Amino acid sequence: MQKKYMKTIRLVVVFAIIGAFVWFLVLSPMITFRNNEKVLKDAAVRYFELNKEQLPTGERVKTLSLNTLYKKAYLKEDFKAPYSNNLCSLENSWVKVRRENGEYKYYAYLDCGFMKSSIDHTGPQIKLEGKEDMTINMGEEFTDPGVKSVVDDTDGKLDTDGVTIKGEVNTKKAGTYEIVYTAFDGFSNKSEVTRKVKVVKSLISTVKKDLGDETNYKGFPENNFVLLSNMMFMIYGIDSNNNVILVQDEDVSNVNFNKIDKWLDEVYLEHFTEEAKKFLVKSKFCDMTIKSDEDLKAKACKSYTKERYAYIPSNVEVNLAQEKEDNFMKTYTMSWIAAKKDNNEAYLTRAFFFGKAEDNDFFLEKTKTNYGVRPMIVVKGDSLIVAGDGTEENPYSFGETKKAKGGSLLNKRYPGEYITSNGYIWRIMEVEDDGTIKVISNSTLKDTSDRPKITSMDESKGIKYDPKNKNSHAYKINNQASEYIDISIFTTHEISIPVYKKNITYGEVEKYNKYKVKLSAPCMHDMFSAQAVAYENNYSYWLCDTVPSAERKAGAVTDIGVPVDEIPAYYDFGMRVVGFLKKDTVISSGAGTINSPYKLK
Repeated sequence: MQKKYMKTIRLVVVFAIIGAFVWFLVLSPMITFRNNEKVLKDAAVRYFELNKEQLPTGERVKTLSLNTLYKKAYLKEDFKAPYSNNLCSLENSWVKVRRENGEYKYYAYLDCGFMKSSIDHTGPQIKLEGKEDMTINMGEEFTDPGVKSVVDDTDGKLDTDGVTIKGEVNTKKAGTYEIVYTAFDGFSNKSEVTRKVKVVKSLISTVKKDLGDETNYKGFPENNFVLLSNMMFMIYGIDSNNNVILVQDEDVSNVNFNKIDKWLDEVYLEHFTEEAKKFLVKSKFCDMTIKSDEDLKAKACKSYTKERYAYIPSNVEVNLAQEKEDNFMKTYTMSWIAAKKDNNEAYLTRAFFFGKAEDNDFFLEKTKTNYGVRPMIVVKGDSLIVAGDGTEENPYSFGETKKAKGGSLLNKRYPGEYITSNGYIWRIMEVEDDGTIKVISNSTLKDTSDRPKITSMDESKGIKYDPKNKNSHAYKINNQASEYIDISIFTTHEISIPVYKKNITYGEVEKYNKYKVKLSAPCMHDMFSAQAVAYENNYSYWLCDTVPSAERKAGAVTDIGVPVDEIPAYYDFGMRVVGFLKKDTVISSGAGTINSPYKLK
């Protein structure tokens, strides 16, 4: 009997606990919530009794937010979400009133966390014709595709003519524009859908518009400049795949003809940023073997390279770009073109030649000789232009390289960017593993009266690049440059000087001599070591390369940008220097371009 009594008590206790949980977790919050709905509705009724002029007419619906009722003092107690101190939503909670059968009906909706009123509170679903995100080219006509359908859970399918459309697309200006579509159901619940229309300036559409029926630029255009990976290019034209062909605006180095493809792969392309490489397209480049004068004057290519990312222009590109006496494909310096007679001789182009070659477009030279390399690349036609107008002062850019912020470290920047210091423009060649920044002066050193020159007469027993030998041009560059620039910004750094056995030929270094110096001469095959004639007045300058087995064989560049490797005893050359900026060098301002170089703190 006692056991049965205890069992009954336990059951009563269990049911009491369950009942308490049900009361506190379900019934009490629900009762409170329903009471709050009634309080909200009554407050709205009082509001409209005192503001009858605001009652809706006809089939209109008037919405009064919980927030308004608080502000107008029709409510005093806060409505809170169950099991928390969080307030019910002031804007999403409301009372709607409309006239039905001659009487005003009130509908209260509370949004209190996970508890919400059962009144219809969602607007209709708007479906658009076409895509919500659209991209069009600048200058193209834009027609809004419009609305496909409007469907409400309560009212069913609604008329699309009732959708309000706001927003305009200016196809003359690049940018992202928004068109907002707004619809209401019969209970004035609102829905919005936004279509984003991106007006872009694609490279291919820009070039096609500019060229018209042509496939390449001619003469000396002023609006075909592109900045990519901190290097200046000129747009040559369009290929058969609707991609765009670019050519470097000047020589970037001097290399032997039969080593150009190797140098492009191992040196040139390695100076592109990873983001810039994403714009490149592998292509077959024209590569002609010249058997006659007609081949040299050809405007159609007969043979091509295998697919690669970079090569040099051929005689065909030079010929096609000719317009009267103008041709932007002919350089001030002497540059190789992809046209050879045989393995021993190949062709150069230049804006002008002297002597027997005067008035010619091309000149035949030994392939083992170092001359200018002016690379050609192909970039994706759908690349988007984010800035620039195509002029040399404001070239097109794709935004793949962001300029540095003031106060940031220079060694976080990229090859090709420019800095200013000591009254000179310098260009970043590489950032070293130790954090120092290898830079090259964009021009030769000079003062207001005359430039410093170093004669080769002092090296009467043969030219050797040796910063420890007072007779060597290397010693004078390292020690005398301080007369023209403040060398305190540079740090002493170990350099490797290439020594060749027979000729200065890329990839055929016999050995490297190592020295610790602050300043040195650029080397023949270094990136950006060719004369930068496009931007500043330049003079001749020494290079670091030597061939000890030949008494007067060394590298230098003449006043007109032509490299030489046999130095007569009476010649002198200026200083164009390479140095290593300290790893804690900080940028103060600038954009890293030739027209706005970084200033250093």
